[in-house]
Amino acid sequence: MSSTPFAPSRAALSVLCSALVLVLAAVLASPRRRPQPPRPTPCRTYASGLYAKGRVTGQQRGKRNVRTNTNLVQIEGVADAKEAQFYLGKRIAYVYTAQKEVGGSKVRVIWGKVTRPHGKSGMVRAQFRRNLPPKAFGQSVRIMLYPSNI
Repeated sequence: MSSTPFAPSRAALSVLCSALVLVLAAVLASPRRRPQPPRPTPCRTYASGLYAKGRVTGQQRGKRNVRTNTNLVQIEGVADAKEAQFYLGKRIAYVYTAQKEVGGSKVRVIWGKVTRPHGKSGMVRAQFRRNLPPKAFGQSVRIMLYPSNI
């Protein structure tokens, strides 16, 4: 009897291992699986159903040079470049309010279009008729669902 008082015997270990194998087999064979969260639809529409939301993340740039005529836009619900293909050629509107009233309204719009995807994470490049001001970075834009390619 050289064993310590708390050490289990070989017979107890084999019973414990066989019970563990049975429990593990029952768990793996059970049809209950963790439900997968629903993937967001590539095009969540707002208001009149004519546009999807996006966010201006900045301008296309290298380490030192900035291309001010090309902006990067992350479209809501788009996670990869394949989903971003749908939005190529679509019109983008940056809607903002100005201080001075023109034509009875303080709301102004700068129009642009999606030119190409940027990277593999669903980001797209967009060019606007007038370059976006720096205060637009982080602001939302509307990606119109026209012109249609289908």
